[in-house]
Amino acid sequence: MGQFSADASAPQRQVKPRRGRLSVRVRLLAIALLPTLVVLPLFLGWAMVRWNTKFDSLLKTKVNGDLTIAHQYFSRILEHSGEKIDALGRSAEFRDLVGRSDPDALSGLLERRRREMGLDFLYLVRGNGEVQAASPEAARPPLSRDWPIIAKAMAGTPATGVDIFGPDDLAAISSDLAERAKLELIPTPNAVPSDRRFENRGMIVHTASPVDLPGVPPAALVGGLLLNQNLVFIDTINDLVYRQASLPEGSQGTATLFLDDVRVSTNVRLFENRRALGTRVSAAVRKRVLDEGRTWLDRAFVVNDWYISAYEPIIDSRGARVGMLYVGFLEAPFMAAKVGTIAALVVGFLVVTAGSVPLFLRWARGVFEPLERMTDTIGRVEHGDLGARTGATGDSDEIARVAGHLDDLLDQVQERDRQLRTWNEELNTRVEERTQDLQMANRQLEERTKQLIMSEKLAAIGEITAGVAHEINNPIAVIQGNLEVLRMVLGEKADAAATEMKLIDEQVDRINQIVMKLLQFAKPDEYAGYADRQAPDEVISDCIPLVRHLLRKTEIDVIRDSQATRTVLMNRTELQQILINLIVNAIHAMPDGGRLTLSSRDEDSDGAEGVTVIISDTGIGMPADVVARIFDPFYTTKTRQGTGLGLSITETLVTRQGGNIQVDSVPRKGTTFTIWLPV
Repeated sequence: MGQFSADASAPQRQVKPRRGRLSVRVRLLAIALLPTLVVLPLFLGWAMVRWNTKFDSLLKTKVNGDLTIAHQYFSRILEHSGEKIDALGRSAEFRDLVGRSDPDALSGLLERRRREMGLDFLYLVRGNGEVQAASPEAARPPLSRDWPIIAKAMAGTPATGVDIFGPDDLAAISSDLAERAKLELIPTPNAVPSDRRFENRGMIVHTASPVDLPGVPPAALVGGLLLNQNLVFIDTINDLVYRQASLPEGSQGTATLFLDDVRVSTNVRLFENRRALGTRVSAAVRKRVLDEGRTWLDRAFVVNDWYISAYEPIIDSRGARVGMLYVGFLEAPFMAAKVGTIAALVVGFLVVTAGSVPLFLRWARGVFEPLERMTDTIGRVEHGDLGARTGATGDSDEIARVAGHLDDLLDQVQERDRQLRTWNEELNTRVEERTQDLQMANRQLEERTKQLIMSEKLAAIGEITAGVAHEINNPIAVIQGNLEVLRMVLGEKADAAATEMKLIDEQVDRINQIVMKLLQFAKPDEYAGYADRQAPDEVISDCIPLVRHLLRKTEIDVIRDSQATRTVLMNRTELQQILINLIVNAIHAMPDGGRLTLSSRDEDSDGAEGVTVIISDTGIGMPADVVARIFDPFYTTKTRQGTGLGLSITETLVTRQGGNIQVDSVPRKGTTFTIWLPV
């Protein structure tokens, strides 16, 4: 029984903050700094991300509007070309010349009007495919191809569209036209790989208008404008889309006409004075616009820089995607403006933070410092310093008043502690006296209880063994006497049953041995032999020949480890009986072979000198419930052999000598018996 103590030096119970609970300092700092250092940055980050998304969306919207203007101008070029040719076909001068069948005058009119309209070719073709007049005069239009534009005009409907003329078609009209269309392809990063070195096809604004005169077979007036290297056309688009001051300083608007993925007309610069004619569009843009037929509205790498770009496919008169129309402007000035805006916001946030955080911290410190002093005071009190105080003075705020109340309470606690210490000393003295009395009484009670239990056990077993000896010895004596009478009566005839009689003698002797073991267990003092000094290793050596017949039945290796130099005072037969019992049990535990270790060493126990003998096997082992009962009389795990008295007698012989026996067993690993005997 322990003693109650309120001594200041004794360990005190400490009230520790719960894990996961934040201190007042941390919470106050969080309240002060969370809006500025967490909420505001998150809000600014969200606002900048949203603004960046809107900014990019506005750029895409602008370039989409620019593409709409370029598309409208391109459509207007097509429409205007058709209107001019249709007006020529309806003019009186043209109709008069066609009616007079004057080829030279008609050719001169077509040449003059072609130059006025800015066309590259103009000719009159009849329904049978005969060219009645053409400009240039030596032109041979490619009428062998089935042009949908001409077919519609022959059917009486004016038509205008974009068609792609091959190099032979262009050369048949004019060698100069073929030369203008030819472009050397320039290797371009990110473009689809190609083995072509030149682009010699031409993108033509193809227009046809029906000519319907009385008495004249159906005919069509056909004209065309080559867009390859048509810089006036592309510069006009660029001037319309990107007027002066429509873009921020440093930006540049560009426009391009593509034949397939090749720039055939552009104001994008490859170098300072060279346009990027012959360069090709990136594979990603080509796939979306030409392959999939969708409009591109996004940033793209154009020749040598990033542009906010818009591309749309160009459809020819047959409905095929043959090229692209592009407008865009440099991304760098807008990115610089975006980065500048973000940097201004970040700098402004840092300035605001640098000015406000110290102020917030000063206010927070005025709250948590008094609280920390109170916490420190309470901690010192918990560690035994009952004289600790916060030292708060005045009543300037609520926290100061709480600190003053805490000091008053600590004064009362210190007085109560002084009184408790006085009472505790008296109580400790009384408890110590009562504890000593109880300990002595408890030890006496335990000794008496052990003696009583052992006496009752021995008395009960003594009565049992006495009765067994009386009941068994008398029949055994009768059996032995009658067996001798049978031998005398039978004489030489008894030899015929000699084996059976020998078995009867052996079993009778076995019964006598069992009765002897019972009496030895019940009354060990009466059957104790003469005690003498014995060397345990010598007794072990004497025991091995006695069990050699059992060792030969299985493959068991016997290992000796003899280190003991002391002797024990004990009857040699009893020590031999102890060792043989344990060795035989170990052999029976290893039916399939194993290792039997017999060792000894000098060892002291509770200050007394002695010898320890260890008998260890690698057999089947025993579970804990069996280990707990192996020393109980008549308890055995051998169902067909053994009496269950071997280990009980062994324990009795060891304890009678003042020693002890212990067992350690692990199922399927083995068992170890450790015997300690005093010298």
